[in-house]
Amino acid sequence: MKLGLQLNSFDWRGGPERFAKILAGVVTTAEEAGFDRILVADHLWQHPIMGGPEANEPECYAMLSFLAAKTERVGLGAMVSGVHFRHPAVLVKSVTTLDVLSGGRAWLGVGTGHYEEETRGLGIPFPLQRERFEMLEETVQIALRMWSGERGDERPFEGKHYRLERPLNLPQSLTRPHPPIMIAGDGEKKTLRLVARYADACSLRPGPQIPKKLEVLRRHCEEEDRDYDEIERTCAFAFDVGEDGEKAGELVEQLRWLSGMGIETVIGMVPGVDRIAPLEIIGGEVIPKIAGR
Repeated sequence: MKLGLQLNSFDWRGGPERFAKILAGVVTTAEEAGFDRILVADHLWQHPIMGGPEANEPECYAMLSFLAAKTERVGLGAMVSGVHFRHPAVLVKSVTTLDVLSGGRAWLGVGTGHYEEETRGLGIPFPLQRERFEMLEETVQIALRMWSGERGDERPFEGKHYRLERPLNLPQSLTRPHPPIMIAGDGEKKTLRLVARYADACSLRPGPQIPKKLEVLRRHCEEEDRDYDEIERTCAFAFDVGEDGEKAGELVEQLRWLSGMGIETVIGMVPGVDRIAPLEIIGGEVIPKIAGR
């Protein structure tokens, strides 16, 4: 099993003046601790469960560029980008640039989005969910077109929601054939079918429903003539080791429970991550015990 770090809470000690220094310490420590990737929440307002609109929420891809300069090994991406935030070509260009600047470590994390309040507050259109699913599929299709060959597939793209006259993409991504694509969500009829059709990884919610969701994904893979084992099975979680590491053993058991249900990579937020110590505890007492499972 591999662990990924999700950064989704940013009310750190010292305020914005110390943010860059703390963030650099967080990501370099996470890389040294053995995390496989670092993913950043893609919101413009902080989510209600993490403090709501009045809490700090920096822009995702600006942060990821900063992370690319501060790390050397870990994968980098959004957890995840709602399709309503950016035109697909702009999103693909952002991920491509991140891939180039990071030496081939970018991920495309994408989903339909769900936080309507932030979009209404900032004047960003928020289409109906049915339309956002259509936009999600077209976004992934455009990404694969733009990452084709050395320049992208330059034939026009004609979709229901997007039209590209020339999907040129230069510089091209370093990761070939393309940066890995993770589609978030565990809806059985639409989302998991899109995962089977296009994605390199899924992102599920933790819980006893995971085996059922993975069986649904397996059936979709059979219908799409896709190798189920090609898709990395991930889920989100919370890596709470306590103030002094007293919960590290409990976390190890939770991760083993997820592994036993078929999860390969767990992407977790770490309470008090700006204190750095929790990351060091995970690196010393958790990752060595779950690596290779």
